[in-house]
Amino acid sequence: MPTGRLSFVGGRWRMAARRDEIMRFVSVSRLLIGVSLPAVALSGCASAPSGPQLPPASFVSTQEGPGEEYIIGPLDDLTIFVWRNPELGAKVQVRPDGRITTPLITDMPAVGKTPKMLADDIKLALTQYIENPLVSVIVNNFSGTFSQQIRIVGATEKPASIPYRANMTVLDAMIAVGGLSEYAAGNKARLVRFDKETGKQKEYQVRLGDLLKKGDTRANVLLSPGDVIIIPESMF
Repeated sequence: MPTGRLSFVGGRWRMAARRDEIMRFVSVSRLLIGVSLPAVALSGCASAPSGPQLPPASFVSTQEGPGEEYIIGPLDDLTIFVWRNPELGAKVQVRPDGRITTPLITDMPAVGKTPKMLADDIKLALTQYIENPLVSVIVNNFSGTFSQQIRIVGATEKPASIPYRANMTVLDAMIAVGGLSEYAAGNKARLVRFDKETGKQKEYQVRLGDLLKKGDTRANVLLSPGDVIIIPESMF
């Protein structure tokens, strides 16, 4: 504040500021206002999503197609069928250690194989007992491996790990977990994906707030097996 000379005028004490001090005070005030405006603008930009983003996907796929081959995971329910030898078949659940046991076969590794690969391994093991067995493996209830699950964590109604389905989008995953929580910062969510070509993880920005609250179709993206969606909470 400008300072000046204190004088008694009209029955009251008044401050008589010098003209040069008043002008200096006005100049400094204008300078502070000029600096604060860009700072406010920058703080608004900081809240916008940044970083690489994935191309948008349609809400309904115009042409459905099969995904990658299914890989058997722990706790999957399987039916083993041996043609003309039903006593050698069985309904089994893959153990947490990734193995199964069927008649005549003990501790057969199952995790990490496709149903056809497991059927071929069982067939090879049964050739010790019967000639040219025909074996089929059917997956009745699947959990999949971690590399085939979609995991959604953070500010959502019910964080979960869900099996990947062919042509699955981020909208499908969010429906499965009940959407965003009340305090979610949806537009600051990240999608973590393992890049098989480089052997490294990549992070992408996903605008879940625009997708779920504004219906912005451009914010919907396709998922890949093993994707992880991380949703932070808002600071306010």
